Amino acid sequence: MFHYKYLSDEHLKGFERYKYNSVDTSLLSVHVMHPFWNWCVKYFPRWLAPNLITFTGFLLTVATFFLIGNYDYGFTAADQEENPIPRWVWLAAAFGIFLAYNLDGIDGKQARRTGTSGPLGELFDHGLDSYSAALIPIYMFTLFGVTDLPPIRMFYVISYVIFLNFYLTHFEKYNTGVMFLPWGYDFTMWVRPAIAQVSLTIYSVSSSSQGVTIVLSVTFCVGPWLWRAPTFFGLTPADSFLVLLVLSAVLSSHPVILWNIYKSYRDRTGKMRPFLEAIRPLMPLVGLYAVSHYWMVLSINDVVTLDPRMLFVCFGTIFSNICCRLIVAQMSDTRTDCWNGLLWVLLVATGVSTFPFYDSLGVHFSVGMELAVVYTITGISTAAHIHYGTCVVREMCHHFNIKCFQIPPSEAPLADA
Repeated sequence: MFHYKYLSDEHLKGFERYKYNSVDTSLLSVHVMHPFWNWCVKYFPRWLAPNLITFTGFLLTVATFFLIGNYDYGFTAADQEENPIPRWVWLAAAFGIFLAYNLDGIDGKQARRTGTSGPLGELFDHGLDSYSAALIPIYMFTLFGVTDLPPIRMFYVISYVIFLNFYLTHFEKYNTGVMFLPWGYDFTMWVRPAIAQVSLTIYSVSSSSQGVTIVLSVTFCVGPWLWRAPTFFGLTPADSFLVLLVLSAVLSSHPVILWNIYKSYRDRTGKMRPFLEAIRPLMPLVGLYAVSHYWMVLSINDVVTLDPRMLFVCFGTIFSNICCRLIVAQMSDTRTDCWNGLLWVLLVATGVSTFPFYDSLGVHFSVGMELAVVYTITGISTAAHIHYGTCVVREMCHHFNIKCFQIPPSEAPLADA
């Protein structure tokens, strides 16, 4: 079942040549977070595989997603007179995100410390981050509720801000060969949503959007009612949140990415791909945007209001698959896909849910039927994505003769690097 081969010989040979190349000039990252992670990693046992650290952080993200969803599946808790989410949930969520973020920073340190750095670790890390980019923003919607932040606006935030920011970072690396780590990443981990309330400076919105630690902690201490109070110029916290998200992307993220790509062509330091090849990675993302937007707007039963959580998971899973395939292409220096197979499934679901001639055929396409379409496509997409990820990891482990979650004792160095 998991022995299907997604990687070609060209992919595998490209991975053999791959060398990690990144630029990180964030003051918080360089002077605070990296020293902290270097200190923390000394207390990790040497037999602990870096990928296991990465996966543990991801599981914490998933657990937090389910924890909050259990108490507020439909994003209605904030709109009720008495918020039904226990205070301890916010503390547990803040703690889970804090641990997940730091484990995401420590895994690379552990890899270098144990001499197990390689392309599998980076692919594993960034692939899971692409899934987290879909799950974590949903935490914020629980704070605002569907009244202040309707599901269709949630959809735009996730698709055109969170997904785009994350994807463009890897699009940038596909063309430049360098991973430029955004300044806003570490600031975002800590303060991004709280900024809307306390009037601090926002730097950028990171791709993975894990910056909810402080806002969840504040919610535990003060209560979720805080996020219902008006902010500047009579704006609701949800309005302020959206404005800051968009401005941070437009002013600090996208221009920097475009500049880095332009500079790589100007100085001839990048991949120097022709224009159509350079923009090829954008095609499946545009396809996802076009098809999903068509479904949201023309759905017979206004599907985005029926079960927004499941719908966002569906779109996020397809996005993660698109992103993972781009990461494989940019790391192996191969040509990326211009279409994603899961988009065919999304197209079918969209066609069924927006078919305009049901009445003339004497068919009533009910709410239950459209929800069944949502659940079916989410299940298919999730299964396909897990299959893809598992098979790719197995292929790379077999090719490099390594184990994903285990360090052979003979490979672990005896002293700290």
